[in-house]
Amino acid sequence: MFDDEQLMSMSPKERRELIFALAAIDPPGTMKSPDGDRRRRIALALIIICCVVLAAWTGLLASTLPRYYRTGGWRGAWVGFDIALLAAFVVTGWAAWRRRQILIICLIVLATLLSCDAWFDVVLDARTSGFWWSVASALVVELPLATLAVLTARRLLRRTSSVLLRYQGHAGPVPKLRHMQLVGTGAGQPLTDLLPGSGDDEVAPDDRPDR
Repeated sequence: MFDDEQLMSMSPKERRELIFALAAIDPPGTMKSPDGDRRRRIALALIIICCVVLAAWTGLLASTLPRYYRTGGWRGAWVGFDIALLAAFVVTGWAAWRRRQILIICLIVLATLLSCDAWFDVVLDARTSGFWWSVASALVVELPLATLAVLTARRLLRRTSSVLLRYQGHAGPVPKLRHMQLVGTGAGQPLTDLLPGSGDDEVAPDDRPDR
């Protein structure tokens, strides 16, 4: 059994090798959680139900909605959307400046809003004098920015995952995101205490980031 003094006397390389050895003996996720399995089944059932309902609703709209429609609240809809887009830019800029982990979520939200902006601009301007301007704006501004946001979020996710995998004893290349399992989804996580904040929402005083 190692005490704090022995651990502190180790070199960083020795501590890293110890972490790898512990991870190899008891790899994370080897124990199944009944509660976790039940939550996954419920989530999967809800997703399937939502897909079926949305597919039926989309078919209904496609067959019943008029081709052209005069609507009210046009200004409020677009001004409100642009305010949300502006807020996404501001929060994303703040998270990037402060180097906060929430930047990944902000980038995904920003990419989604930019893609929606491009879609509605092009579709709603069809057969109008502003159609080609909307197409050019989508191709030159919104979609490239959305792509950049998604690629940046992907890079940050892979960088975060590489750190976690290294602490779990994985020495090879980082696998693709679609092949990675969610962090903390299994009950058997023997190394969670070595990763501050991974087991709960509290962080030890010495591990809190500088403000």
